Amino acid sequence: MSILIVDDEQDIRELIGDILRDEGYQTRLAANSDDCMAEINADPPALMILDIWLKDSRMDGIDILKTVKRDNPDIPVVIISGHGNIEIAVAAIKQGAYDFIEKPFNIDQLMVVVARAMETSRLRRENQELRRRDVTSTEMVGSSLAFKTLKGNLDKVTKSNARVMLTGEPGTGKEMAARYIHMHSNRAAAPFITVSSASIEPERMEEVLFGRETPDRGVEPGLLEQAHGGIVYFDEVADMPLGTQSKILRVLTEQQFTRVGGADKVRVDLRVISSTCRDLRSEIGLGRFRQELYDRLNVVPIAVPSLSARREDVPELTLHFMDWFHKTQGLPARRLSEEANTVLQTLPWPGNIRQLRNMIERILILGDSTGPIEASEIPGNEPKAEAESALSLSGTVATLPLREARELFEREYLLTQINRFGGNISRTASFVGMERSALHRKLKSLGVVGATRGRGFGDFEE
Repeated sequence: MSILIVDDEQDIRELIGDILRDEGYQTRLAANSDDCMAEINADPPALMILDIWLKDSRMDGIDILKTVKRDNPDIPVVIISGHGNIEIAVAAIKQGAYDFIEKPFNIDQLMVVVARAMETSRLRRENQELRRRDVTSTEMVGSSLAFKTLKGNLDKVTKSNARVMLTGEPGTGKEMAARYIHMHSNRAAAPFITVSSASIEPERMEEVLFGRETPDRGVEPGLLEQAHGGIVYFDEVADMPLGTQSKILRVLTEQQFTRVGGADKVRVDLRVISSTCRDLRSEIGLGRFRQELYDRLNVVPIAVPSLSARREDVPELTLHFMDWFHKTQGLPARRLSEEANTVLQTLPWPGNIRQLRNMIERILILGDSTGPIEASEIPGNEPKAEAESALSLSGTVATLPLREARELFEREYLLTQINRFGGNISRTASFVGMERSALHRKLKSLGVVGATRGRGFGDFEE
């Protein structure tokens, strides 16, 4: 995203442009109001730096500000003001300008204001994107026992105002679960605001959450104020700075807070959902998370299972993502071969649903536009050269007698298939071509009856 610099003085606009480009920003320049509006209409910038006085222009800076605030209200506008125009600059702030910089400007001050304004722009874009996102992208998909347990727990909390703590590995869909609660709650028509604790600079956290208030700039609502009446979702709450944790605790207790720089209490009606992939009890023991906040947030704990614990859902999730990418991005509509389906179910999936989603997108982009997805298209399952195509034996297996090597293979093969079918013995027996009783006897002889070696489920199911 670029920064649009509007100033009738060529030296100033080029100087600001050079400074910002040296700091890694993309810039565009405009000398008058017509050029400015043309740039905005062609591609709205992430930020505008706008001079109040524009000589020989159809519109002055105040007129442009009013137009931008009306048509593109989410673009922060920083006003450039000469010393004699401070009163006008303050008036511009009250009409919606983000901040003002006085000429001649200090480079360090310029960079601080630009950095803050760009972060504000980024947060606004993220929340807009989340609000615009197609509902199917947050659809809960699955039919496994682990998924049904999760969905049942979510359904139990949708109609209450209880605080929910979602736990699980990265990529399991914790935010999707939070959005499911929101969509089916009595707050569905109100905002859903995500607070990404890890992506906000610690020194800016309070300003972002609580907003700020100054005589010159007036009131700038924070994320909590924007979420009034709806749900605020603290993503990876363990990354929240300790100082902010104590203030969030006070908000949860009192349902009110004070903006940074302000004196008045702001009352909010919020439901809070939080998530974490860490063990918060360990974080508490290490002094990195407050026990009182944990107790407030962890009213209803819900575990979101890993994809390895719900392998039966992999085919259904895969078809869902294929259909979604076809509808939303125009990627090829393909089907999945049986061999590819089997491979996907037996992969380890350390990145969980996010990894599966990204893999399907990659396959659809890079693969053939016609025909089914084959196992060879799955990353890590590409065909090997002929010299490498034979089954490789580890040093240990190669030293075993044939009977022991065969038992080792059978054990690993059957564990993989049981894992694939979520511990369901009947479905495993059907797939491997054995009677259920015969499979039980085989598993018992291999020493694996009732044991899954930590592969994501407990006892075998019939």
